Amino acid sequence: MTVTDDLIIDLGVLAAEPADEYHAKAGEYLSSHQLLDFMSCPWLYRKKQLGLIPDSDTPALLVGRATHVRILEGPDEYATQFAFGGPINPKTNKPFGSNTKAFAEWAEVQGKPVLSHDNVDLIEQMASGVAMNDEAVDLLLYGRSEGVVRTTYCETPCQIRIDWVHPHRGIVDLKTTADLTWFENETKRRRYHNQLAFYQAVFAQVIDQLVPVYLIGIEKVEPFRCGVWQISDNTLAIARQENEAAIARLRRAWEIDAFPTGYEDIRVMEVT
Repeated sequence: MTVTDDLIIDLGVLAAEPADEYHAKAGEYLSSHQLLDFMSCPWLYRKKQLGLIPDSDTPALLVGRATHVRILEGPDEYATQFAFGGPINPKTNKPFGSNTKAFAEWAEVQGKPVLSHDNVDLIEQMASGVAMNDEAVDLLLYGRSEGVVRTTYCETPCQIRIDWVHPHRGIVDLKTTADLTWFENETKRRRYHNQLAFYQAVFAQVIDQLVPVYLIGIEKVEPFRCGVWQISDNTLAIARQENEAAIARLRRAWEIDAFPTGYEDIRVMEVT
């Protein structure tokens, strides 16, 4: 299969599914994050599988999720999924801090994740940054957010939840970053290209074509610059080969029940 220029994607192949329901199937289907964990360290992957490393929800992860919902799913869904603000201190007429008892008690009764005033302002700044980039706006003008696909890839049950699919442009992924200047380095370090090659390949099993892949980066600090990259076919092809080799190693690891750290042998260090 090759990337096609005359693209018409049937968005009906993408299932709508809440994030919690999708993540609950992690034991049945291989995801990109699980594959990246294995590529980083098989023992890390295995410990997460065994529940020895529990998932933790940090403030940064909460803001990241909320940013995706705000930008990709819109203000209405954003308001449905999150509570905003917090109680006001009558003595100062200002909001209680997010680390105060009053805020914690208020947040507990909301029944959904809470974003402080500062986080709400930050997310709106990022949404405005994306809106200032015409290429990003064009990519997100039409399409489907958070579409789920499950299928068999490399003889392995796999699942993906794609940030955005444009019917004529392809896959679009949104990432936040501290500094857009170094975003390409961050993409390599965090293996975003491997993640998106996995999305592209799994999606191709369903629609029988490899689609273009775009990456939108938005800064989470001033001046909230937004940039758009199309990941090259060559980069995706190399990443796809790396992914498929890793899946083969993962299947073998399960067969022999061996999940090494990758640092079992002595290495030679030469500093120049």
